[in-house]
Amino acid sequence: MSKISIRFYNDREVRAIWDEEKSKWWFSAIDVIRAINDEADYVKAGNYWRWLKKKFTTDGIQLVSVTHDFKFEAPDGKKRAADALDNECVHILAKHYPNNKALAFLDWFTYSDNTIDGQSKKKAYQLFESGILKSLEPGSIKCLQQIHAYLFGGLYEFAGQIRTKNISKGGFTFANALHFSTILPTIENMPETTFEEIADKYVEMNVAHPFMEGNGRSTRIWLDLMFRRSLKKCVDWSKIDKNDYLNAMRKSVADPSDIKRLLVSALTDKINDRETFMKGIDYSYYYEQEE
Repeated sequence: MSKISIRFYNDREVRAIWDEEKSKWWFSAIDVIRAINDEADYVKAGNYWRWLKKKFTTDGIQLVSVTHDFKFEAPDGKKRAADALDNECVHILAKHYPNNKALAFLDWFTYSDNTIDGQSKKKAYQLFESGILKSLEPGSIKCLQQIHAYLFGGLYEFAGQIRTKNISKGGFTFANALHFSTILPTIENMPETTFEEIADKYVEMNVAHPFMEGNGRSTRIWLDLMFRRSLKKCVDWSKIDKNDYLNAMRKSVADPSDIKRLLVSALTDKINDRETFMKGIDYSYYYEQEE
């Protein structure tokens, strides 16, 4: 029951649990309702779901694959059995939804796994089982390139390659590519024995932004590898709010105190826990979704 996936639609979690016996994902019905209705309140979403099930029964619409066999984490942190829908049921639900909000959700649900990010995230999931992470040298430039090459190989022609062009984002220009021969070895040689040192190294690598795309997704894994080796800790990224993280990273160029505060508050000793790693990947990719 530890194989869990989280996708995000309009900043709402859509959680799923893998059914090993039937080889398919089951999606939280309440999460689907919350996503479609953009509803923050779990109770209201639950009430709507119960009303919708009755309406479908009255209208002769069959959600044939609803199950109670899986447990999802409730707002109080406890795991409880809840209605779950398979892929077919989600499509039926969306196509017969009482309003047209579900159409945009269905389009996202159908195609989100086929985007570059969707394909790359599948590769990121595989990192845990691949054994590759154990063979890498944390904190090295080669390590970061290998992570990037694994995540984006076959998706970007520049996967794993240090950029030769200058890039900017949100009005901020990252390090000049002409100076990478000096900048990157300097970052690589920064110490990484304490939390402060590792966080500083992470911030400097973010300022460098050595790849044309995929820097954040790669460097967050790179950061965790340093924490794992030196502190026997890793970041539970699900504990860090997206907007808080993005704002802290923007400020980190001049003042890294906010990102350090967020990171230290989210450290966990579950360094070998599959679920923690998978959730981390889900949130890492969520940070990169455009608003």
